[in-house]
Amino acid sequence: MDTTYETTDNTAYYAHGTPAERWERARLFFAAKEYTAAAQVLVGLVEEVPEQTGPRLLLARSYYHSAQLLRAETELRLIVERDPVEHYARLMLGRTLERQGRHAEAGPHLRLASALAGDFPEA
Repeated sequence: MDTTYETTDNTAYYAHGTPAERWERARLFFAAKEYTAAAQVLVGLVEEVPEQTGPRLLLARSYYHSAQLLRAETELRLIVERDPVEHYARLMLGRTLERQGRHAEAGPHLRLASALAGDFPEA
């Protein structure tokens, strides 16, 4: 079987449609727990609209759930660099670092995420 054609065909499928259609397709894949497929759709969308947080965050979540932790970390760091008070990205970054066994690095992100969400410990 010609794998070049297969790869090109798959790439065309994931890139097909308007940005709104691809966003919806990615969300459907994510909801169906098809995280790798969601990521394949989202990569092109994020390249097309790099300033939008929603697609990049869903891409990071897709990477996280498909155990592509370094890729998740890269996307999450870009988000928090642009928007330091994006608490969900901070939380995800902390959890991604924890999952890699990097607990000391995760701590500050998790504490900041809690503070940004208003989760303060009772005195």
